[in-house]
Amino acid sequence: MFRAAVVAKHVRAVRPYAKAAAAEKLKTVSIYRWDPDKPYEKPRYQEYKVDLNKCGPMALDALIKIKNEIDPTLSFRRSCREGICGSCSMNIGGVNTLACIANIDPDVSKPMKINPLPHMYVVKDLVTDLSHFYAQYASIEPFLKTNKTPEDGKEYKQSIADRNKLDGMYECILCACCSTSCPSYWWNSNKYLGPAAMLQLNRWVMDSRDDFKKERIQKLKDSFSMYRCHTIMNCTRTCPKHLNPGAAIASFKRKMVELGTA
Repeated sequence: MFRAAVVAKHVRAVRPYAKAAAAEKLKTVSIYRWDPDKPYEKPRYQEYKVDLNKCGPMALDALIKIKNEIDPTLSFRRSCREGICGSCSMNIGGVNTLACIANIDPDVSKPMKINPLPHMYVVKDLVTDLSHFYAQYASIEPFLKTNKTPEDGKEYKQSIADRNKLDGMYECILCACCSTSCPSYWWNSNKYLGPAAMLQLNRWVMDSRDDFKKERIQKLKDSFSMYRCHTIMNCTRTCPKHLNPGAAIASFKRKMVELGTA
């Protein structure tokens, strides 16, 4: 009985401390806002305060918390939350990246600034129009083209060595972070395919099963489709999947020489 009383007294003594709430850790999030229903209002930045003690560690967590608990009018794209779909691409702290894998800086003295992808038409807030970007992707015919019939009637087989040549290209998720970081794409996006489309095109040119390499390359012999690349390498630095579109474009140029189409 004595021991139980001592334990009960100890529990009563520490209970007030257990109830004490953690001090708020408020992070300022400054977000680009523009509403197409109010076309005469200029775009602006709107600031929100987010308690990091009650928020996940990623920028997307902060955006979802703001939309759910503070401002339901905020618009942005998101889907997988795993860095796979590319939906939540945006400019965070001056860097094109995916909001779902971008960590929030725990230093609350530094505001987090979020913009839509640069040099793109804005649909609303952080949502940009990617119609032209996807049309360019479709123009490279991103599928296997061959005149052959599979030996077993089912599969186009490939050696391990040939399959390894596709590493660093097939992983592209078409988030547009690389293309929208490229100055050449900013100024010539109507003609220049950009890093993302070129990376995807190189993936099919390097595929040993594809029989239309020369035809694919022949389409790009004008001075804009590919040769606007000046090897600035912004595309490689900003890729959230750690791919190297700049190297892929260089590889593509070498392939043009090998096939005699340069």
